[in-house]
Amino acid sequence: MSSIMEELLAKSTFNNLKAGSIITGKITEIRPNEVIIDVGAKAEGAIPASEFIDTSDLQVGQEIEVFLERLEDREGMPVLSYDKAQQKKNWETILTRCSEGAVVAGRVKSKVKGGLVVSIGVDSFLPASQIDVQPPKNLDQYVGQTYDFKVLKINLERKNIVISRRELIEEQRNQKRKQILDEVKPGSTRRGVVKNITDYGAFIDLDGLDGLLHITDMSWGRISHPSEVLKVGEEINVVITEVDRDRERVSLGLKQITANPWENIEHKYPIGARVRGKVVNLVPYGAFVELEEGVEGLVHVTELSWTKRISKPSEVIKVGDVVEAAVLSIQKEEQKISLGIRQLETNPWDMVKHNYPVGAHVRGKVRNLTTYGAFIELEEGIDGMVHVSDMSWTRKINHPSEVLKKGDEVDAIVLDVDVAQQRIALGIKQLSDDPWSNIDQFFKIGDIVTGKISKLTSYGAFVELQNDIDGLVHISQISEEHVEKIKDVLKVGQEVSARVIKIDRDERRIGLSMKAAAYDSEKFAAEIKAFDSISSTQELTSLGDILDKAGH
Repeated sequence: MSSIMEELLAKSTFNNLKAGSIITGKITEIRPNEVIIDVGAKAEGAIPASEFIDTSDLQVGQEIEVFLERLEDREGMPVLSYDKAQQKKNWETILTRCSEGAVVAGRVKSKVKGGLVVSIGVDSFLPASQIDVQPPKNLDQYVGQTYDFKVLKINLERKNIVISRRELIEEQRNQKRKQILDEVKPGSTRRGVVKNITDYGAFIDLDGLDGLLHITDMSWGRISHPSEVLKVGEEINVVITEVDRDRERVSLGLKQITANPWENIEHKYPIGARVRGKVVNLVPYGAFVELEEGVEGLVHVTELSWTKRISKPSEVIKVGDVVEAAVLSIQKEEQKISLGIRQLETNPWDMVKHNYPVGAHVRGKVRNLTTYGAFIELEEGIDGMVHVSDMSWTRKINHPSEVLKKGDEVDAIVLDVDVAQQRIALGIKQLSDDPWSNIDQFFKIGDIVTGKISKLTSYGAFVELQNDIDGLVHISQISEEHVEKIKDVLKVGQEVSARVIKIDRDERRIGLSMKAAAYDSEKFAAEIKAFDSISSTQELTSLGDILDKAGH
């Protein structure tokens, strides 16, 4: 047959073809991005290389079936598709091997809105929510990959198939989860991957079964957040601590991989031992010192210094400091160690009895006043206390501020030293003799005395006498005339003369009479007798009670 006849025959054959049909063509050229196909009558069409799984499997001269989309494009070339030929052929047989619920293999072809296009012989749709257990953010990573899929829905009219990869993964995970639950036992060790981190712990994927690793089981040491120990995606070994098969829950431990550091704590840190550690936390009552991972000791604020008055640890120490301390006590069950920093230095109180013996004359500055006394600083950190009862032989001091103020330099006598309680008792009145021990040298009944009125009460007036002694002029002893209100006849600071009418050594009190100042001896004796009987009448309380109520 002549070449002209062949050409005419081939051309008439091509013209007989219809768009939308499957025809056989021959590969004439394989290019990087396209494959050239001869479908007869020297009519060649180009098919994108992406329609073939692997162009290296093709050969020039090989015959393949292609789909004729149109007879000619703008350049007069036929428009061909290898993929659509496969699709058309496969749709005819898809139902024979594919039904809803079946598992099929497929290759991800491309990314589209809402998911992926997967070829399972025909194009099918894989929604993004069905790609994995957790919907992925990046779909491009799946293009070109081959997986098994489960057929969810087939619509023959629309030639539409919806598939899922997630369902297969979940089924596999369920099988694995049941298998692992049957296998795991408390105390066993498994490998897992950190799946998620929360404030209270981390979820570890044990190859299909999630276990909870609580923050308290991550480390024997102090951690404030799980992210300090773990990061998502990290592979770790964990110990199974608890298994609840009914609820399919597994509790995990990380710190249990290593030995409990508190196990032999008494041998590692014996009482009295000198230790070194880092300050990891400060609280109002002390400082926590890490001796090793999982072992912390507390230095109470009172154990920081023998003499410094430390109200909070941050005054002398900060987090991150490396300090030395002595072990004071261990409570193994409560996992507590008491430490002391001051124990590494000589206790100055050990020298107090030598430096401040009872009876010694000392001098110091008033550091603080309380309702019951005054604290005198003898040296840095060593205070003595003068009780209000040791401030005056003759006056009842209600508050130390009546005779002292902060910053005053004062002399005192050491009365007592209690090293165990770190107390030194001082006395100011002991610097002089007690005037009441020989009161007769100063006052006798019948003596005329003068002094200034220091205080007025409803029942009498107090008069300051020599040697810092006060006397009381009872309201009945002010005047021959009846006195209704003392303030009407007397004033504070007024100088008055009076006669000593009573001296009570036991109660350390002196009674005065202004009206008896000019009495003769006979009349004065009668007044004394009347005054002595005051305590037996119903009109007045005793002189001692009067003085107490007056605050003297």
